[in-house]
Amino acid sequence: MTNVILCGGSGTRLWPLSRTLMPKQFVKLFEGESLFQKTVERNQKTCDAQLVVSNAEQYFLAVDQLEELSNSKSRITNHHPSEATIPQERGQSQYLLEPVGRNTAPAIALACLALNPEEIVLVTPSDHLIKNEKAYLEAVEKAKNLAEEDYLVTFGITPQYPETGFGYIEAIASVDSDSDSGMDVVSFHEKPDLETAEQYIHKNQENQSLSQSTITKFYWNSGMFCFKAGIFLEELQKYSPAIYEACLTAYDNTTSEGMIRISHDDMMAIPEESIDYAVMEKSSKVKVVPSDIDWSDLGSFDALYDEFEKDNYGNAIHTPNYQSPITNHATGNLIISDKQVAAIDVEDLIIIDTADALLVSKKGSSQKVKEVVGQLKAQHSELPTIHVTAHRPWGSYTILDESDGYKVKRIVVKPGKRLSLQKHYHRSEHWIVVSGTAVVTRGTETFTVNANESTYIPMGEIHRLENVGKIPLVMIEAQVGEYVGEDDIVRLEDDFKRD
Repeated sequence: MTNVILCGGSGTRLWPLSRTLMPKQFVKLFEGESLFQKTVERNQKTCDAQLVVSNAEQYFLAVDQLEELSNSKSRITNHHPSEATIPQERGQSQYLLEPVGRNTAPAIALACLALNPEEIVLVTPSDHLIKNEKAYLEAVEKAKNLAEEDYLVTFGITPQYPETGFGYIEAIASVDSDSDSGMDVVSFHEKPDLETAEQYIHKNQENQSLSQSTITKFYWNSGMFCFKAGIFLEELQKYSPAIYEACLTAYDNTTSEGMIRISHDDMMAIPEESIDYAVMEKSSKVKVVPSDIDWSDLGSFDALYDEFEKDNYGNAIHTPNYQSPITNHATGNLIISDKQVAAIDVEDLIIIDTADALLVSKKGSSQKVKEVVGQLKAQHSELPTIHVTAHRPWGSYTILDESDGYKVKRIVVKPGKRLSLQKHYHRSEHWIVVSGTAVVTRGTETFTVNANESTYIPMGEIHRLENVGKIPLVMIEAQVGEYVGEDDIVRLEDDFKRD
């Protein structure tokens, strides 16, 4: 069985903690691990391999975090992207890169096209928290058995309260039916208003007290699925042929360069649709497995507050790099910070403090964070997109200072990695090596810059930075020019096939 891990998402609901280039599934919030890493670890116990479906700008985060798991626990064999193949041994990883998201139906279809039609596929988002692992693995085993009988299986979460942020699955089963046989799906329901959600909960409670031959229940739609790759593609071709044909064309146009990379034009030609609309709501082969697995999609800071441990005053605190906040007469708050925080006489607040942004909200209002992100985008701010420290396939950079006409960065290049061969139209760059050894290409010359040495890259000059050593290369870059935005990069060659 292959775990298809969906890594899309723009990071709007947990801003400023998550950003487009560092969405919530890669933020390390739980015991020093990310939700993505927990997803891999959980499913590695029942799956033979992972196929990570990711935005082309984010896949290297998955590569790095899989490598961390491999180094720390020696359980996951992860190939460098340039060496990845279709998974055959337990723990192997493959990557499917989407230049632009087209929703879940195309993402899953492209992944299934990369697999044997008889392969059982477990599709999971990468940003869900599941705390009852034993119950989860039991639910997956039931789903796998049903998938072997050619069913399309979805996982239904027993609702604990009338949530309006989730879709619902209405399912029916005989009272005398085997619990391993799943339930037949009556219909899928969009995110309801509060009154409708309350009716669903009431019907669940009412059905438990009635004596009848069949039972109908409403479940939260978890967004997890299990089926044979070929069966899903057959149903997609039957019910959404335009999506199927466009995905097939896009997949056939890929090249075997170590990963499945879809071209931008081919991706844009695929109709944008969810798996529910494209297949699950139309197919007669759908079963739902009820799953009481202590699940959360962590779709808001209020949901995150519920999952963190609390102090004696109901404060949930996450400050990995600093001492605990000072909370004098403060109760019921969520505090996440990169620095020391003091909270006095406040209650039921959400305080999210990062290096470049501060969010303060009343609990119960954190869904409105999306509105703030929309306002920032309207102002053409980079804050919804990137943190002060930005991760790249070759390493990372941290903005130390920035103003009109200049920007100062700390750049870290991983051993054996190099930046793209590039040039800038609006800025020159001064490089000072702090530690390690830099191999610099400037125009037609290539030379070495050692620690405590520097070099200069004139505006418009072709250049490249490379670390051929065995330790990280650390340097300070001072950019000077009329424009120092990140989009002033013309890439001529790139190891990571970025535009």
